[in-house]
Order: sequence, then structure tokens, then C-alpha cells
Amino acid sequence: MTSLTGALTGPAAADDVDEAVQLAVAALALAPPGGWDAKAGDLEWTCWETAEHLADDLFAYAVQLAPRRPPLTTDVPFEARTRRPGAPLNSVHASRETGPEGLLQVLDASGGLLASLARTAPPSVRAHHVFGVSDPAGFAEMGVVETLVHTHDLAMGLGLPWTPPDHLPARALARLFPEAPEDTPPWPTLLWATGRAELPGRPRLTQWRWHGEPRA
Repeated sequence: MTSLTGALTGPAAADDVDEAVQLAVAALALAPPGGWDAKAGDLEWTCWETAEHLADDLFAYAVQLAPRRPPLTTDVPFEARTRRPGAPLNSVHASRETGPEGLLQVLDASGGLLASLARTAPPSVRAHHVFGVSDPAGFAEMGVVETLVHTHDLAMGLGLPWTPPDHLPARALARLFPEAPEDTPPWPTLLWATGRAELPGRPRLTQWRWHGEPRA
């Protein structure tokens, strides 16, 4: 199923970022205000920390594309800190005083940054990622994966429904997970590919990665 979608350009993949983030924000806006300190799915982070981590991921992918000469061997060196031992190491933190509404605004803003950079950066741009030097479309699809699977984690912790439309995980799988099975539905396959679920005949992964390098 995944191979039928083909590769996306930066602007088209940026549209996927926009859609994924807006769907996530709309779903998470239904969360009970007092639920954000619960654990997010199988993660050791709270739901608040996981949402901050997602915002930080989207921000980090955006700023990798932003310099006139993007780095090919390192991350852009924004300082990152944790708020407690075991919490995610983030450059992006949301003010607790603004509550969940402010947290989701931070998430929305980070998604907008990535979509904007993916949409406007030349296709020839390359930048470092630990899973392979990538292009604007690759970073956009990384942002889609982060958004879909971390919203899954958050929905588990917050007691919310979350099933994204098939075209979003299908295109992310086609770009980033070339070894994923193509005869299973896209959303369960993405959860399997990111170590969050089993597939029939395929046990849950204990280690996983994607491949960000541009496809031929």
C-alpha cells in the first residue's frame, strides 16, 4: 500500500505537516484540563512533556533547513534543557501559566515553522539528521511521523480517540520506511515501524529507525 503514493516534493510534504499538526491540535484540544500530567502511552514522559517534545521536534527540523548553509554533520546548536531528571531534552518549552491552550499554540507554531521552511527551501537543500542527511520533503515527512505517533502516545494518556487519515502515514512510510510491509494498512504499519504495536506475524519492534536520505 505504501509504495503507491510515491515521493512528495517539499511543498506537497509541507501540506502534510500542516494537516497532521492541525488534526493533532484539534484532537488534543478535547483533552481534560487536568490530564496533562498523566503518562503519555508507554513513554516515561508526561503528556505535557510529550507535547513539548513534539513541538521541539518540529522546531528542530525547521531550523535545520533555515541557515543559508545548513549543517551536514551536526544539529544547529540551540541550547536544550530538561525541567526534571528523565524529562525530554528540549529547546522549546511552553509556559505552564498559559495552560493547555498555550501548549497547543506552541505546538501549532512549531508545526507552522516546519511547514513554512519545507515549502520555501529549495529542493536541493540538504541538512544533517542522525538518520541520514535529508532534504525539505524528508524533514517534512519526519515531522509528520513525529506528529502522528506522539499524538498517538498523547491520546493514550489523555483518553482520546486518534486515527489519522491513511494518506498521511502512507506517504510518510513511502518516504522514510522503505523496508516496511506494503500489504498492511498504513496507520497500523506506521505504529509497528515506530515500535508502538505489533502487526500480524510481525512482533513489536524494540529498535527502529527511519531513512531520511532523498529517494532517487
